Amino acid sequence: MNVSEAIRSRRSIGKVMQEEVPAASIEQILEAGTWAPNHRMTEPWRFFVLRGEGRDLLGNALAEVAVEQAGGPGSPEAEAAAESARQKPMRAPVVIAVAVTPKDHPKVIELEEYGAVFAAIQNMLLEAHALGLGAIWRTGEPTYHAKMNEHFGLGPNDKVLGFIYLGVPAEGQAPQGKRTPYQDLTVWVDRADALKK
Repeated sequence: MNVSEAIRSRRSIGKVMQEEVPAASIEQILEAGTWAPNHRMTEPWRFFVLRGEGRDLLGNALAEVAVEQAGGPGSPEAEAAAESARQKPMRAPVVIAVAVTPKDHPKVIELEEYGAVFAAIQNMLLEAHALGLGAIWRTGEPTYHAKMNEHFGLGPNDKVLGFIYLGVPAEGQAPQGKRTPYQDLTVWVDRADALKK
């Protein structure tokens, strides 16, 4: 599969089988992430591969966030929310948590560190697709909660940026892709004053 084909045919695949994903495939996906562009070669990404009972690490963190968001422990709502959240990582046999660890240096712009990790995630999604695997990048408010840093042993300036749920795609067609034509979102600038009204 060439790059153009991979970019245009990749889709988020949320339904995967519980079939084991070979470690060699996971390693290939991780390595693809490390080839993302990163200013000043800071390599600000950190990967956590969760398999088997290791997925409980994420499940427990999600459960704690759910309890807090439901108003605290003790209520039936909080317990139900916690149990539902705890089961989410079990939807795939492998979950790769991806975090940013911005470098503390006067010439490093923190926002660029985030951009580098987002680029790493895209590389990983494309590599998974090229390997015939289904993957989806899951985020949401609990992803950025302080409890995630606590559970993943990250520092106060670090941040979990998402979870790649990975597995062999379940039966069925991948959803059709649709994008706004680039022409509708692009301005060609041929002279400096072209954008002046």
